[in-house]
Amino acid sequence: MPSMRAHVFRVPAEGPDDVSGVEALFAAGLKPENVVAILGKTEGNGCVNDFTRGYATSSFEALFRKHGVEGVSIVMSGGTEGALSPHWTVFGREETNAPATRALAIGAGRTPALPSHDLGRRAQVLMVADAVKAAIRDAGIEDAADVHFVQIKCPLLTTQRIAKVEASGKTVATRDTLKSMGLSRGASALGVAVALGEIDADEISDRDIGTRHELYSRCASASAGVELLDHEIVVLGMSTQWSGPFQIDHAVMQDAIDVQSVKAAYARLREDGKLAAVLAKAEPDPSGQVRGNRHTMLGDSDISGTRHARAFVGGVLAGVFGMTDLYVSGGAEHQGPPGGGPVAIIIEKET
Repeated sequence: MPSMRAHVFRVPAEGPDDVSGVEALFAAGLKPENVVAILGKTEGNGCVNDFTRGYATSSFEALFRKHGVEGVSIVMSGGTEGALSPHWTVFGREETNAPATRALAIGAGRTPALPSHDLGRRAQVLMVADAVKAAIRDAGIEDAADVHFVQIKCPLLTTQRIAKVEASGKTVATRDTLKSMGLSRGASALGVAVALGEIDADEISDRDIGTRHELYSRCASASAGVELLDHEIVVLGMSTQWSGPFQIDHAVMQDAIDVQSVKAAYARLREDGKLAAVLAKAEPDPSGQVRGNRHTMLGDSDISGTRHARAFVGGVLAGVFGMTDLYVSGGAEHQGPPGGGPVAIIIEKET
């Protein structure tokens, strides 16, 4: 009986428009129509005005149009502070005649466009939850415990979007465009938690988003951007309907220097495989402390705290894995415990 097989490639990028490495994969035999998603780290500031994300997205959309392919999930996360390296992680899948075993499974989905007055509110949570459930089904994952990472690209508020909502007589969750990024990420993460059965939807109200830090998902990763109005969703996990050499596991860092949890997850995988990708979330601990010591990430008026967190956690993980092309996304509202976050590890087993 045929099975599905995943492909994972990590490709360096010389700039937000550098798609040459992915073109080389196509030339080497990867079929463009088999690409499910591209997760990218670009060298912008990762804030509201980070146009490197849109630039990269447009560049990849043009590449896939050239090959007659539409519908690829293109998720760009801005910010490669410190020594993080700009790069793309390419996820593909294809049907194969190999017998199903238990291997990395990939699913994808999208929501309708989110009305801006719903951003950062319970309606966004429910919209995302429905789409995540569909993406899990798309991956062929039958047990929520086998989901190890759910990547979501979500929208944010701009002054124009806010003005349009207010002109219609409605209100927005915040008039602060930067704060809207955190609310959107938080609502998206809570949507993942609802989809996975980690939190009951009835427990969540509008006022809980961004405030009740004890509510979180163990494997949600959300990145907000100006370049879209809907949500792009990529689910990674394990499934007995898949075959191939790729395996995934994840850790939940309890704080920004919790390497023990990460090393334990890596040890469960690394016996006979090589590292394929590392995907992680990072945020400044909202308490203002890390293990009892004060940090200044939240009080820096010059540099956003998410930028500090990416550099800090990126350095911690680079020391664990011995690589700098890590997908470290800043802003982990409801994505792991306060000040911590999920870290997914993908290995390719030797055959």
